[in-house]
Amino acid sequence: MPATSASEDRYVLYGAPGSGATPVHAALTLIGAQVDTVDIAPWEGDAERERVSGVNPMRQVPALRLPSGELMTESAAMLLWLGDRHPEAGLCPAPDSPLRARYLRWMVYLPAAIYSIYWVRDDPSRLVPDAASQPAMLERSAERIAHCWHLMDEQIGNPSPYLLGERLSMLDLYVAVMSRWTPTRERFYREAPRMAEAVKRVDADPRLAAFWAARFPFVAGWEQGQS
Repeated sequence: MPATSASEDRYVLYGAPGSGATPVHAALTLIGAQVDTVDIAPWEGDAERERVSGVNPMRQVPALRLPSGELMTESAAMLLWLGDRHPEAGLCPAPDSPLRARYLRWMVYLPAAIYSIYWVRDDPSRLVPDAASQPAMLERSAERIAHCWHLMDEQIGNPSPYLLGERLSMLDLYVAVMSRWTPTRERFYREAPRMAEAVKRVDADPRLAAFWAARFPFVAGWEQGQS
């Protein structure tokens, strides 16, 4: 895939602050690309789902309009594509890197094992029509997410200083955002202590300070899921 100058690219990103659009927006920020944001939160009701239906027939976000005009969905696909599209940003291992297989493994693991669970949590009636049973589903799905973080932490090796070694990657951005969702970053620290320090470095990266403040701020109590 040929590289392109970030300053030549303009993207349109659909999604709400703190949502799955956030790691994509963070990546675009580090790349230095121009991006217009359209805030849509389909989980907030039918009106929002209708708003996004004209962009993505699945009525889900994130969605990313590329400079070519083509639309991408699926946050992992966007991150993988952007990493290869902008190698000068150094946000992914090159195709011939010994880290490439590990990178691809965990970039696919995250949406397959963890992200997909939120589709049910956003609207429990999708799979659990009995309202009385939904609290148990929410509790068990949160435990499943925590367990998946634990499994990843056990297998990813010894992150230092980032999840793939010396350089911040798309994987770090993805985990940094997703680990702030249910069952909270505080639980993530307990389940994934080896990954915790790498993720904290992403939180504190000065290149992202203004971005986090605008799109996913670290308000009081955020690690416990409070706002």
